[in-house]
Amino acid sequence: MNKRQKGEKPVVPVIVGPTASGKTSLSIDIAKHFDGEIVSADSMQIYRRMNIGTAKPTETEKQGIVHHLMDFVEPDQAFSVADYKDSAIAAIHDIVDRGKTAIIVGGTGLYINALTQKWGFPDIKTDPEIRRKLTAAYNTQPPEAIYKRLEQIDPEAAAKIHPHNHKRVIRALEIYETTGKTKTYWEGQVRKIDLPFDYLLLGIQMSRDVLYQRIDERVDLMIKDGLVEEVRGLLNDGYDPALVSMQALGYKEIVPVLKGQATLEEQVRILKRDTRHFAKRQLTWFRKNTDIHWFDVEKNKDREQLADQMIQYIENYKGEYNIERYSY
Repeated sequence: MNKRQKGEKPVVPVIVGPTASGKTSLSIDIAKHFDGEIVSADSMQIYRRMNIGTAKPTETEKQGIVHHLMDFVEPDQAFSVADYKDSAIAAIHDIVDRGKTAIIVGGTGLYINALTQKWGFPDIKTDPEIRRKLTAAYNTQPPEAIYKRLEQIDPEAAAKIHPHNHKRVIRALEIYETTGKTKTYWEGQVRKIDLPFDYLLLGIQMSRDVLYQRIDERVDLMIKDGLVEEVRGLLNDGYDPALVSMQALGYKEIVPVLKGQATLEEQVRILKRDTRHFAKRQLTWFRKNTDIHWFDVEKNKDREQLADQMIQYIENYKGEYNIERYSY
């Protein structure tokens, strides 16, 4: 990467795209070129023992490239977006301080936004007593009554929350009762904090037909590689199917098979369908971010050429509002 003036922020490439778009292999090519290490932005690859269904790269596939924030949380352990942001920033600092390039890679849009945009999560601890009272009120009164209270206290936050989303309604009220300040106020304070790195967002795209074919092929490979046995092992070790981790694509579809409630053939069909829907939602999310520069898989003859285009783009990056644009 080009040398930057002393005092400027380190450039951190961020590679995003839908599931099965080839982010993993491309990011490894790019990391090898820049002497980099990868920081995962995948909300399911954080979990230990969940390898096949999350498409976690094997040690062979990593090709010696160090990966951070992958395979470090137990399947029944809570891990929030705020936890991710703190962990990712710490990992990037560690990588940069050792003279290497940190490269963010993943398809979890909320993780990407939390890390690269000037918004975040106020560090306000949960008050169990206040939470209990608010929950009791929500459960004994019409949801509209509690929501109306939020509209009066914090209309901007209320406008972004559905009246029946009890967790978010209660949390917004809890923040106010705990601090005397609204959720909107605290989010505004967070936005005043400058980003520690110069994030450069690169997106991977392709036609829907090509993407859907890749998804179908990936699901077939997961089944061949032992996804059913992976899910069986988690259930046998007592992990509840209702856990957030076990509700991930590739796991919730297999549980009914193991319980004798559905055939593998039918659940594989559902898994492919739902993964295609998920990929579409990912693209919709990322398309809203105008900072992403998109690279088309089909306009390059192979992965190596695409990686070279992305590397060239990163190398020519000269800072905000001063990028040499290319048509790829």
